[in-house]
Amino acid sequence: MSKRLAGLLLLLLMLLGAAHSADAQQLPGVTLRLSQDASPGEVVPTLQIVGLMTLMALAPALILMMTSFTRIVIVLHFLRQAMGTNQVPPAQLVIGLALILTFFVMQPTLKAVNDTALRPYMEKQIDQKTALQNAAQPFKEFMLRQVREKDLALFVNLSKQSKPDNMADIGLGVLVPAFVISELRIAFQIGFVLYLPFLIIDMVVSSVLLAMGMMMLPPVMISLPFKVLLFVMADGWYLLVESLVKSFH
Repeated sequence: MSKRLAGLLLLLLMLLGAAHSADAQQLPGVTLRLSQDASPGEVVPTLQIVGLMTLMALAPALILMMTSFTRIVIVLHFLRQAMGTNQVPPAQLVIGLALILTFFVMQPTLKAVNDTALRPYMEKQIDQKTALQNAAQPFKEFMLRQVREKDLALFVNLSKQSKPDNMADIGLGVLVPAFVISELRIAFQIGFVLYLPFLIIDMVVSSVLLAMGMMMLPPVMISLPFKVLLFVMADGWYLLVESLVKSFH
């Protein structure tokens, strides 16, 4: 059977090689040419396309750094680790749930961006620079509501900038890293609270097994059903999602 399978694979490779050699002469060529243009108007659209592609490549980082995604995804991973179900729910489902909750939390901010930046720019009421400034303002307001003043002061001092007179003078270069470490702090605090009930279950199960002399039996194997039962009985997903969404102000 293995010889027949190997023969079929060899025949398939030979057919693919023959097809490639037969079509090699028919494939079109692609040439990249750089030339000088005396008209700046011909160059600007190309630069705009390159800038747009760069922005699309940075979009995942922007989602991570400037929205509620960081706090939500870390708390969900803490929950999975605390319960001891390392593969349930799957990582793809955790990321998907974090993205859905992120879009839910960021709805007012996204609506403000659409009303003040995207729609006026598409209708050619404002230029590109004004659109970018208007789009950044709702995100700045959202991050300023979540960030700690201590974290802002840290990055203002590290950047050796003068102390801003008001919140409007704070740039994204200072606000974004301060917002990220604030989100990490809050996420770890929530994760610690999540760990406590499951840790108590592990300690109780370990003590019972030790008292019964069943030292060779892994406590995690016994405590896992009780953790799942506790989480289901307490309606854990409802409480967790409600607490996460309400933690943003």
